[in-house]
Amino acid sequence: MWTTKDIMRTASLAAMLLAGSCAAPMNDGNGLVADPEVNHPITVEPSYRSIKLPFSAADAGLMPDDAARFNAFVAAYLAGGNGAISITAPSSGNASAAISYFGERLASLGVPRGRILVGTRQPGDSDARVELGYLGYTARTDVCGDWSKDWADGADNQPPPNFGCAVQHNVAAMVADPRDLVEPRAMDSADATRRATVMGHYEKGEVSQADKRTADKPVEQSGTSSEVQ
Repeated sequence: MWTTKDIMRTASLAAMLLAGSCAAPMNDGNGLVADPEVNHPITVEPSYRSIKLPFSAADAGLMPDDAARFNAFVAAYLAGGNGAISITAPSSGNASAAISYFGERLASLGVPRGRILVGTRQPGDSDARVELGYLGYTARTDVCGDWSKDWADGADNQPPPNFGCAVQHNVAAMVADPRDLVEPRAMDSADATRRATVMGHYEKGEVSQADKRTADKPVEQSGTSSEVQ
């Protein structure tokens, strides 16, 4: 004979099993699960990025618009470029001066000299501009817009094909360095100077954390309360 306690225990167990089945990824038999990362995976692919700029003489420099494009291009390379950056000048012109000019500009903006590759193009190329290029990575996913599922027919409790696609597109568009989606970055080296300072304070029984007070004196805080009649 079932008692009230037995009925409550059975009902609680059934509720737990039902909740667990709803929380697990569901598969409709066609490979679709309630997981945007599975249905709309983000792929990371290498892509060559380049810019071409005119060059006349080292003392002439770049026009303001070209200088702004150059600076933006180098900033993008420093933020997400992979490997070296190349400078290719037409061999028919003053290739040596052009390569030296752009190489120095790259170095002045923080590009290590060991990561600057130089070369020349054949004289048959009619484009007299200097080309700079590097290899970067692009994150993308499939195009959204699959509305084949009838939203009015939801008895199977399955997600529509478009579920999570917009979120995946936003992630692919906003990630600063797509390589972070493939593997984590290597850790930076430890700050040996700061470590020695902290350990020195600790061994002397002093406060090891940084002093957040102002250089002159601590900011004195005071307050008064008013009585409202």
